[in-house]
Amino acid sequence: MAYLSRNFAPEGEELDRLLRRSSETNATVQEQVADILSRVKAEGDRALYALEKQFTKAELVSLSVSEEEFAEAEKQVPASLAKALAEAYQNIRAFHMAQLPEGEKLTVSEGIELSRKIVPIQRVGLYVPAGSAPLISTALMLGIPAQVAGCKDVLLCTPCDSLGKVHPAILYAASMCGISRIFKLGGAQAIAAMAYGSESVPKVDKIFGPGNQYVTEAKKQVSTSCCAIDMPAGPSEVMVVATPDADPAFVASDLLSQAEHGPDSQSMLVILSEKELGFAFLDRVEAELALQMKKLDRQMFLLSSLAHSHAFVCPSLALAAKVVNDYAPEHLIINTTNPEEMEALVVNAGSIFLGPYSCESAGDYASGTNHTLPTNGWAHSYSGVSTDSFLKKITVQKLSKQALVGLSSTLVTLAEAERLDAHRNAVLIRLGGEK
Repeated sequence: MAYLSRNFAPEGEELDRLLRRSSETNATVQEQVADILSRVKAEGDRALYALEKQFTKAELVSLSVSEEEFAEAEKQVPASLAKALAEAYQNIRAFHMAQLPEGEKLTVSEGIELSRKIVPIQRVGLYVPAGSAPLISTALMLGIPAQVAGCKDVLLCTPCDSLGKVHPAILYAASMCGISRIFKLGGAQAIAAMAYGSESVPKVDKIFGPGNQYVTEAKKQVSTSCCAIDMPAGPSEVMVVATPDADPAFVASDLLSQAEHGPDSQSMLVILSEKELGFAFLDRVEAELALQMKKLDRQMFLLSSLAHSHAFVCPSLALAAKVVNDYAPEHLIINTTNPEEMEALVVNAGSIFLGPYSCESAGDYASGTNHTLPTNGWAHSYSGVSTDSFLKKITVQKLSKQALVGLSSTLVTLAEAERLDAHRNAVLIRLGGEK
């Protein structure tokens, strides 16, 4: 059985068609999300309690996670998981600490001093999914850079189960990041609560985190009116670039580890090779896919994801690089004879994994890089989440009177060219001129 469509050296319109995602949001989803946002904005907590009951069947008496629930969660986390989270925390924190910038200071000419002041975003909201798979690692991936950046107020929303319980490991991971304000909210209503605020949930300045189509649509809608977001997002994706000397089992495992995220995920394969050798290698990868899938859960997700994934045999490095850069994958795994040669040509990707042992799982969990990345082609213009995502830069300038005198002719000329007389007057009035 062939899981991936086979394509040799596609270019032009054919390549564009194969790389195109299904990015259209269902009109029904848009309307449902707009209704949820409107209800929460108008009714606050009353809408949030009703929506949680509707979607999770939970009869909540409080939207907040209590101190007792935090304490109970710590007892429920197995020692092995606590140890794994501790190692992941150390690696992620180290990498994000290294990203802390220093503000520039510059005297451009005598009397004109310029600088940039770097400050944390004051209140941020983090969303951690916990539906078909509790994304425990996302609590670290968002909580650590917020902690490192020094955000004053960090709150987190995550879905609860029908009994009103939040996954204990999510609470444990959040606690490691110093997050104590957690709300039992999922889906679009969680985004609405953070964007608009309610009696229980404070309004935030920026929302971070992945989620399903309802969460994604909610983030899009609030970002146009009242709240910044980390980035547009869509279904998760990977592109693997391999040469025929790669281990086909490694390649197949990378494709499957992405495909299990959901039925709309995409796992793309680029084989850098001549035609016959490339398709022969693809046969070996397909055989490994069949073999490994027999041992995996989430079969419906795997089959659905692979059904709209493609394989490309590219006879030149230039064409392989074009496929990568045109697609702009969220995750890019380069498992080739000389991975650095390909990496040098990549300008569009969320995160890059070099060599046979750099599996996506490492970045998803504990190598130290962030796994909150641009999807759906947004890697053409967006970076993944980093410490910088939680910071603002404010420019500062100080001019002496003599410096203003020296710059006045330039300022007045430009103000007059733009027909902005008040701008000109603000200069001249300081120099004893017009009022």
